[in-house]
Amino acid sequence: MIFPKNSINYWYISFLLFSFWNFDALFQPQQHPARDSHDTFFLQVPSTTKMLPEDYVERVKHVHEFGGYGSRGYGYEWKREEANKNLLRTHTTAVSSRMLYSLAQKDFVPKKYFSIDRVFRNEAVDRTHLAEFHQIEGLVCDRNLSLGHLIGVLNDFFSRLGMSKLKFKPAYNPYTEPSMEIFSYHEGLEKWVEIGNSGMFRPEMLRPMGLPADVRVIAWGLSLERPTMILYGVDNIRDLFGPKVDLSLIKKNPLCRIGI
Repeated sequence: MIFPKNSINYWYISFLLFSFWNFDALFQPQQHPARDSHDTFFLQVPSTTKMLPEDYVERVKHVHEFGGYGSRGYGYEWKREEANKNLLRTHTTAVSSRMLYSLAQKDFVPKKYFSIDRVFRNEAVDRTHLAEFHQIEGLVCDRNLSLGHLIGVLNDFFSRLGMSKLKFKPAYNPYTEPSMEIFSYHEGLEKWVEIGNSGMFRPEMLRPMGLPADVRVIAWGLSLERPTMILYGVDNIRDLFGPKVDLSLIKKNPLCRIGI
């Protein structure tokens, strides 16, 4: 995929990210299927970068190969050329990894981060999936946080969005343990719909950054479009984002102010 400056697609360069921040810094193994081209949009020009903090890269390499912080690692040969590949970010957690690394370079102060941004997945388009969509991500970084704190935050967060019917399902993420998928009941579809993912960031991700051993990070991410579908009874995501959007939807619905 090439984005020349005289192309309208050059705008997408603002979403360019390195595989290192999108995958490796999150303790996601280089053999993970999500890193294959069928899930990720890799760039042809510029295809790679060398703009990475070298001391941190070495710590990430070590924890992948040999483990540490209570982990045995993955036991494979970590390759720098894989981490150098440029891509369009597949999730906003890639931004969170950079923010947490920046936080770890200073005397620790508890922080809360929140973002709404665009992400890209090379997947089939249907009524609930798009190749280009938006994610909302929040995280709390403090000492001695627990899974109970995360569940409490999620219930409060989604209740303020008008979604009080929630279910949590154990899940697997390379960078969180424990992990939970978040479901909410969609009245229009008459079924439970996955609206987000959550968990506690693993020590294998946080400790190489330089964060203190007693610091925990609880995090959650969700699609912007799916909760909107639930709130407004929309049964096709293409009615919210893309060329088929009916702009009268904006005129018909009142302004929503969210207090968090």
